[in-house]
Amino acid sequence: MNSSRKRSWKWEQNGITVVRSIARTAPGCHEGCGVLLHVKDGRLVQVEGDLNFPLSQGRLCPRCQALPEVVYHPDRILYPLKRTGERGEGKWERVSWEEAYETVADKLNEIKRVYGPESVVFCTGTGRDIRPYLDIFAASFGSPNLVCFGPLHGNACYFPKIVTMDALFGGFAVADCAQAYQERYQNPEWKVPKCIIIWGNEPTVSSPDGFLGHWIVDCMRKGSKLIVIDPRRTWIASRADIWMQIRPGTDAALALAMLNVIINEHLYEKEFVQKWTYGFDELKKRVQEYPPKKAAEITWIPAEQIIAAARIYAASKPAAVQWGVALDQSQECINTLHAITALWSVTGNMDVPGGNIIGGHLFGMGLPPLHTAPNEQSSKRIGVGRYPLMDWANLIPGEALIDQMLTGTPYPLKAAWIQATNTFACGTADPRRTYEAFKRLDFNVVVDLFMTPTAMAFADIVLPAATYPERDGIYIPVGGMTCLGAINKAIEPVGECRSDMEIYVELGKRLNPESWPWHDIWEMFDSILEPAGLTFAELRDEGYHFYPFEYKKYEKGLLRPDRKPGFNTSTGKVELYSTVLEECGLDPLPSFEEPPEGPVSTPDIAKEYPLILATGARTRVFFHSEHRQIASLRRMNPDPIVEINPDTAKKLGIKDRDWVYIESRYGRCKQRAKCDGGIHPGVVSAQHAWWFPEKPGPEPDLFGVWESNINLLLPSGWTGKSGLGYPFKTQMCRVYKAQEE
Repeated sequence: MNSSRKRSWKWEQNGITVVRSIARTAPGCHEGCGVLLHVKDGRLVQVEGDLNFPLSQGRLCPRCQALPEVVYHPDRILYPLKRTGERGEGKWERVSWEEAYETVADKLNEIKRVYGPESVVFCTGTGRDIRPYLDIFAASFGSPNLVCFGPLHGNACYFPKIVTMDALFGGFAVADCAQAYQERYQNPEWKVPKCIIIWGNEPTVSSPDGFLGHWIVDCMRKGSKLIVIDPRRTWIASRADIWMQIRPGTDAALALAMLNVIINEHLYEKEFVQKWTYGFDELKKRVQEYPPKKAAEITWIPAEQIIAAARIYAASKPAAVQWGVALDQSQECINTLHAITALWSVTGNMDVPGGNIIGGHLFGMGLPPLHTAPNEQSSKRIGVGRYPLMDWANLIPGEALIDQMLTGTPYPLKAAWIQATNTFACGTADPRRTYEAFKRLDFNVVVDLFMTPTAMAFADIVLPAATYPERDGIYIPVGGMTCLGAINKAIEPVGECRSDMEIYVELGKRLNPESWPWHDIWEMFDSILEPAGLTFAELRDEGYHFYPFEYKKYEKGLLRPDRKPGFNTSTGKVELYSTVLEECGLDPLPSFEEPPEGPVSTPDIAKEYPLILATGARTRVFFHSEHRQIASLRRMNPDPIVEINPDTAKKLGIKDRDWVYIESRYGRCKQRAKCDGGIHPGVVSAQHAWWFPEKPGPEPDLFGVWESNINLLLPSGWTGKSGLGYPFKTQMCRVYKAQEE
């Protein structure tokens, strides 16, 4: 590709129009890969990886390649729909956008007048570029109640990391794989991590939170050693220098034991610890409670392996930790995240080349802010006072939302705006309780691409969303990194679908015109980009725009509002002993607590339910509950899968591909067994978010959502003491062969 075309966003090529863009929901996922959208006669015909986009460098997953199937799928919702029968009956009539907007505005304004704006809750799904706009939308309506079903209980997906790191050092850090630089690995400032710990995820499959998994492979090729911590022998684990097959939910004990070795053997970075950390002596005392031998008994990992991993990580200069959502999905996840943050801090791997780098404030914009409501409404946020740390982070406890929907205490909730989330089919424990809660609301609006179990069960109005080839937008990467990009419209929307941003602007003007002063979405984009000194047209012409990145920002006054050296905490240091956690009534030091149900904490239950159930392992072809109706993707993963060790399966009379029931004390579901020698004999790993678009939609079927939904096995009310974390990966279960029907 010639240099002039490299910076062009649209060109003709052999009768095809090629549009440069960035993959962003909808449809999933949230990675942000560079794509070339091929259009012929106004139709999207092919998606190709953009070799010139620095972050993805031409790589694409099957979901991007299947994009034309999504856009032109016969089941796409093409027009606004209004419910005509009872909820769940599946009776709809097509209405105009004007009627849909007026219906929504009239209903929400009436509820606001009678019950107050706080009686409307705004719900979204995981990691999307719509979140900043939804913040504005909810706040402009006056509601303090915006929740993320990612997942709902314990906000146990990404939010625990955000809150923990913000409390400990006032920022957000990610493993440094040269993603901060346009020239990537050729940048002279960057260093190859000598060691990378992959903890609780398989990045080559999940590419979590905008961190592309192939970066790890690139670093491996450049010499990085890998330590992988996972109860499953994943592809990346099979290539690790050390694979630690951990008991789910015991990661805090492992991290504390590694700290024990590093501190007691004086392998920590003394200068950084002395100058830039707070509470090292207290941490040193705490880790004496976790010698490797004790941790080995807790975690199932040999003490020798724990010691070896600690020494390799500490001796590697630099080293990085890439961690996954599994660490958020234990009840007391804050302890785990605190201990791992302490690991990279005491070894001096904080914000150094090849370590864990703190994202910059992107052109003065920073991370999309968490929801902030008008001051007079903040005291009415759902769950205020239940968890002090959640109040500090301005977050809503998920179980408090469901409690309030069901009880009307302290005030009734009357309506929900549900956008890009499949609620009880995907992101919540005890899905029947969540289902009953939303059923009680007076009015629900769903914005989505397809008719989902959520839309069928709850919606009074359904608004059809555009896919990213059908709209413009701004790519702002997760983690406050350094690249802005343009999402460029390549085709006209099918039917009457509209972009999420267009829906916000048009409806926002009807609900609170003063908060939506922009004439159209492009004027709004220009306003958002103003701190970067760009217009949307200029960003589109560039394709992507990098902001200068600097390491060791704590030495240069780049982290604190007062511009003084140090970290953005009350002590100005990385708080190994956390003043924020202490003020919130939590342990200021990391510790380990047994999962609430397990072979140690509940041995009697473990006799009847002997296997540890880990839920939610990612697949290459689905993004949470999306894509089940896409034929090419479904062929790769046609049925819900539970992985089980062959020896365990043999003892239970189960063969590979058998349909089995997975059962806990709280419920059961049906999935296919996959015998895999790489999973621990005491653990099974079940896919989440299963529903069957090919099955009947109306009640009681709801697209088969009650058949294979693994969250049916998970109880309500098991959130951690902080309000964050939930045992999605540590429940006890049993597995038995399903009878032929």
